[in-house]
Amino acid sequence: MSSLPILPTSVVGSHGKPGWWFTLVKAHEAGEAGPGDVDEMFDDAADTAIRDMETAGIDIITDGEVRRLDGYVDSYYAIIKGIQPLPVRRKAGPWGYDQQTRYEAVSRIETPAGGLGIIKEFEYLQAHTARRIKATCAGPLTFGSRIHPGKVYRGVVDVAERFAEVINAELKGLVAAGADFIQLDEPHGGMYADAPPRFEQGVNQVVEGIDAKIAVHVCFGNLYGRPFSAVRSFRNLYPTLRDLRASQIVLEFANRGMEDLRAWREFAGDLELGAGVIDVKAFKAESAADVAERIRAALEHVAPDKLWLNPDCGFWETPRWVAKLKLAALVEGARIVRKELGG
Repeated sequence: MSSLPILPTSVVGSHGKPGWWFTLVKAHEAGEAGPGDVDEMFDDAADTAIRDMETAGIDIITDGEVRRLDGYVDSYYAIIKGIQPLPVRRKAGPWGYDQQTRYEAVSRIETPAGGLGIIKEFEYLQAHTARRIKATCAGPLTFGSRIHPGKVYRGVVDVAERFAEVINAELKGLVAAGADFIQLDEPHGGMYADAPPRFEQGVNQVVEGIDAKIAVHVCFGNLYGRPFSAVRSFRNLYPTLRDLRASQIVLEFANRGMEDLRAWREFAGDLELGAGVIDVKAFKAESAADVAERIRAALEHVAPDKLWLNPDCGFWETPRWVAKLKLAALVEGARIVRKELGG
């Protein structure tokens, strides 16, 4: 990563999808489009996301996660073996987390022979850009949180540990394919006021033996632009950083103010911070001046050589045209502050 400028810009993962993405997905669900049609559309959508990020000037890009449907992990549940869907208890009224399909383990959790498909996503991205890239993958808590252990596993922790094994195998395949930067996405105890789950234990299991730069994105939830919990604080997170086997942690600040940065120096050690300086839950795009102001606030607590810049979360619930404006503001805001730093 030595060729990167100071204050590198990246994305958390997903990009705003074009209108025709939704049209084809609905057509496929209705039986009006075949798998070949969908594969062609996914390639076109990945090309579009890559082009949008390149045009904006993002330093490290993804494929926009355009092949992942319905909230990031749902597509994987459709191919994972050993689980079956449970009835959804609430279907009427405004969409919420209680309307997501949940599952029960009925046998040992396994993936198809080709894995989760993330390696193929990475290989396509690798072949279609000259930019620096990163691979993104949900962590074991994210995968396991919607799966009841049934009679196969003793509890949710055992389910998450099984997913840690599954994801570790996927990451080893990514490294073999050339990935040198991998980001894991996990929820965390920042959603809970009291005792948080020890999320770093699962992450450390996942990255065992993985020879790549590891970032961990801590997510407060972004279903339909809404966080999962009313409690959103990093006070339960920071003490776990000392035990985390990663070089970067990606946190959201733009949607919440920059207050939680005050304790960063106390706990971060040598970690880089991927600071969220774009509010993905706000429809209106920030100006470059807004972004620059947030970057300056972060620099009061983070050394310039340890600060990376990104949106708070993915853009999967953001219209593409808004996402493009926000990416442009991210890049221009970074340029403003780089100039002030002499970079």
